[in-house]
Amino acid sequence: MTTKIKAEWDRLKKVAVHTPGMEMFFGLLDPFASLYERAFSQRDALKEHELLQYTLKHDFKIKVLPLKDTIVGTALKKPSMKAKLIELAKKSIQFTGTEGEVELACREMDANSDILDPEHYFNTILLNPSIELEPRMTTRMINLHITQREPLSNLYFMRDQQMVTDNGMVLSRMRKPQRKREPQLTGLLWEMLKEPPIYEIQEPGTFEGGDFMPLDSFALIGVGDRTNLSGAEQMMENGLGFDEVALVHQPSHPLIPPEKRDPMLNMHLDNYFNVVSQGVAVGSKPLLETTRVDVYQSTSDGYQKSPGETNLYEYMASRGFDFINITTLEQMAYASNLLCIRDGVVLAVEVERIVKDVIDKLRLRARADPEGYGKLFAQVKKDYRYLRQEGQFFPHKKEIYQYDVEAYPLNLSNLTGGYGGAHCMTCPLKRI
Repeated sequence: MTTKIKAEWDRLKKVAVHTPGMEMFFGLLDPFASLYERAFSQRDALKEHELLQYTLKHDFKIKVLPLKDTIVGTALKKPSMKAKLIELAKKSIQFTGTEGEVELACREMDANSDILDPEHYFNTILLNPSIELEPRMTTRMINLHITQREPLSNLYFMRDQQMVTDNGMVLSRMRKPQRKREPQLTGLLWEMLKEPPIYEIQEPGTFEGGDFMPLDSFALIGVGDRTNLSGAEQMMENGLGFDEVALVHQPSHPLIPPEKRDPMLNMHLDNYFNVVSQGVAVGSKPLLETTRVDVYQSTSDGYQKSPGETNLYEYMASRGFDFINITTLEQMAYASNLLCIRDGVVLAVEVERIVKDVIDKLRLRARADPEGYGKLFAQVKKDYRYLRQEGQFFPHKKEIYQYDVEAYPLNLSNLTGGYGGAHCMTCPLKRI
């Protein structure tokens, strides 16, 4: 069976998610180094993720596949799958020390494979431990030092490790070292589910799922900090069948000086653009008007670039889309990182719950670097006053009602601290 998705607004029937575990604890030890936006409560983040899953399953009758439970459960039932899980875990663990101690540790790991359960091996992959064995003269006196080497603290953003296109699933190649191992683990899930990828992005290409958006007869591919041109070209050559593809070049935020560019402000396409229905998009107009787009047409010789240049706002308007305009503050608070459940029905971040955290974080940046973040900070303060006065924090905006969109807001104030909303946290597997 090969899963295929044609449009973001088709009815969502099945998603894969990952409930964050101990890897999030290690990520929160240094949020910046872990690619998080800010510190947050892990306990509350887990409650929010439970609510996200409950809403998908019970309110929208969507089948939810938890990554860990599915892999562990399948490995318990199928020895061949447990063997694959063990092999991946062995690649994720490193023993150092004397030759004798390392050899003994490796033998012990192999000997215990029938005793240790699949969850043990899953957690080993999550944490990627390095174990330093330092023997001392006394019997069984071994100094044991365990280091976590880039644990998969971003794994709960299940959108990025793969993309489901109109031709099938394409496995990502992640740009940041903190995330490079993630597609190995999700790739095991697809193997267990008998959903083999039709292609895997190869070096030097990088591609992350948050930069891909299928829109029926055409698709958008974001190119920038996370997805490079090589990855986009590989996708067009091997993964797509759309009549038209628009390469969307990640913009430098117009309120940040070019020499101070901060790609994390809009790291993926879905961090600054999305659709709520077949003809209505969401984004901040000043940002979208600075977003360069190259258009490619499908031909018998592959995709060929069309002459001329446009921006994302004009391009989507030319495709018949209206816009729900959002402020800079709402964009930074993940208003566009919504999940379209079906045409005109979306699961959105409750922006009002997040804006104060966004403002506080930006205040610190502006204080440390006023030249870089001063104008942006001034704008979000202005936006906050305006939104408070109007009482229209996304998704509670009059345009939502004017375009007959049903928006279901969720409080994801902690989970978004990792730099993403409902769209980032879900991997769609079936839309009809």
